[in-house]
Amino acid sequence: ILGEQSAAEDIAQETFIRLYERPPKEFTNLSGWLIKVSTNLAYNYLRGEKSRKRREMADTPVKELYADDVSRMGETEEVRDALRRLDYRDRVLIVLKFYGFSYLEISEMTGVKKASVGKSLARALEKFQKAYERKS
Repeated sequence: ILGEQSAAEDIAQETFIRLYERPPKEFTNLSGWLIKVSTNLAYNYLRGEKSRKRREMADTPVKELYADDVSRMGETEEVRDALRRLDYRDRVLIVLKFYGFSYLEISEMTGVKKASVGKSLARALEKFQKAYERKS
């Protein structure tokens, strides 16, 4: 969701701090709780980044902006837009795989059967590719 490993690590750390400080009342679906909290924290982070970047861009003279940086930011934003258009489950599968989680770990975190993770991920990636191509 974030596109930055250091930010994702910060979000993961904050998620586990919240688990320690304010655990859910019921531990029946801990992985679901962790995913929900981390997703909400990630979206909060992205909202903050978006407004911070707007302020920085407003303060920076246009001649100081490099064309390749602008192009790269646009591509990153297109990827984020394509991910946002996916349903929650597909987005989570793609992001978890992107960050190197194994099928077993993804299965445990999402509740998707381990045998189904590969197929579900392949379908999610197809949907992502279509969403990305529509935008570009």
